[in-house]
Amino acid sequence: MVMDFYSKVGKLALGSRLRRLSDQLTADAAQIYALYDVALDPKWFPVFYVLSQQEQASITEIAHIIGHAHPSVSQIVKEMSQKGLTTTEKAEQDARVSIVKLSDTGQQMVSRIQKQYQDVTQAVEDLLSATQHDLWQALEEVEFLLTDQSFLARVQSVRKARESQSVELVDYSPAFHEDFQRLNCEWIGEYFELEAADHQALHAPEQKILRPGGHIYIALINDEAVGTCALIKLDDDRYELAKMAVTAAARGKGIGWLLGQAIIQKARDLGAKRIFLESNTKLKPAINLYQKLGFRKVIRQPSPYERCNIQMELQLDELDFF
Repeated sequence: MVMDFYSKVGKLALGSRLRRLSDQLTADAAQIYALYDVALDPKWFPVFYVLSQQEQASITEIAHIIGHAHPSVSQIVKEMSQKGLTTTEKAEQDARVSIVKLSDTGQQMVSRIQKQYQDVTQAVEDLLSATQHDLWQALEEVEFLLTDQSFLARVQSVRKARESQSVELVDYSPAFHEDFQRLNCEWIGEYFELEAADHQALHAPEQKILRPGGHIYIALINDEAVGTCALIKLDDDRYELAKMAVTAAARGKGIGWLLGQAIIQKARDLGAKRIFLESNTKLKPAINLYQKLGFRKVIRQPSPYERCNIQMELQLDELDFF
């Protein structure tokens, strides 16, 4: 029945299956220690092994070596001390640092456990040699990959990719006038105050952005406007990325990335060589997005916006995204 469950659920139950395997091995380990008359709790083994290989170590050092949290190691050391296996003293240089050593009883256990080490190692090798796939190497690969990017981050990335597929980008039309205003007033009001230049562009986007040769995209989810971004023509070679906004409830779905890519492609189609933007370093997610899109910090003419403390530019003739 157990295997039927995991066959049915599949990779969705990876953590549960690994935990079940860990529980099974831990239960066997407790009996193996008893078999060799070694009074060691299986969960103590990493700490015990570190202390058997060096004369002493701080709790912080042990935690770093075995990859456990400091409180977890502290609790294990406390339990081992209660069984007479370790001693703890304060470091001479810093009384806040606890130095741990194996006691005489713990040292005696080191010699007694060697035969167990040999037999367990042989049993593990026999087990792995009977499998089609090398579990040990696979675990090393998975741990390495999860060090590079956590499983949480991987799920977040997959979720963002899935949710971004439901986003539709459409050209601005007068029907989106209130949405264009709402989305921008929402984010500006969250951090700053609307300025005169904002009111002009948001009140009359056709006159200020579209008719001079610019463009506006609206991002929709289920026909609801959740994001926007404008491209303002400065001259035949230069355009400005402006008025990018994503409503708070729709953030984290990759909408800003989709809007940024669309605006850059539109600028290419219009023959632009550079795209300029102004922002504020307080908006860290936005700055990270612009950098990911290829924008780099520059210093240009003074900005009409008081909130602007950074200017960035993308050289289209030097960078090819697509």
